[in-house]
Amino acid sequence: MAVREVLLLGNPKLYGISEPVNRDELNAMPDVVADLHDTLMDFRKKYHAGRAIAAPQIGAMKRLVYLYIDKPVVFIDPVFDEKSTEMIELWDDCMSFPDLLVKVKRHKSCRINYRDMEWQDQTMMLEDDLSELLQHEYDHLDGILAVARAIDEHSFAMKSQRQFLRQEFLTPV
Repeated sequence: MAVREVLLLGNPKLYGISEPVNRDELNAMPDVVADLHDTLMDFRKKYHAGRAIAAPQIGAMKRLVYLYIDKPVVFIDPVFDEKSTEMIELWDDCMSFPDLLVKVKRHKSCRINYRDMEWQDQTMMLEDDLSELLQHEYDHLDGILAVARAIDEHSFAMKSQRQFLRQEFLTPV
């Protein structure tokens, strides 16, 4: 459909809580998903990064996440029902602050329940970087940004300064 503007850090819409998708809204979701896809692909061309995007990042305040790694996966009204006690520490990035890295802790594994585009219930087990990624996108649905999850006041770095970071991408803690 269209490349949409990604809302950037500081935009008050990013802090809003998204509404569930109602079944009667399902016919409108392909347009939102197409916009999420086009926006993610455009971001990849510009920044050579980006695996997923949450609907609030383009101003669509619905509980919808679009993931594209090997193939597209749409998460409608996702809910985590299980998270590991083991945590990982990593430098997180975000399309809403593309030049910034934030060190956060996330659950090493989790299980997410959601509906697909046919309104069918689905479950997915996630580990390591996919677990972190979906936790990050899920936070967007609740108006929580990675900067709010920073480990401490020294957990921020510009991507251009990556060579000074000693931390591996994923480290169990």
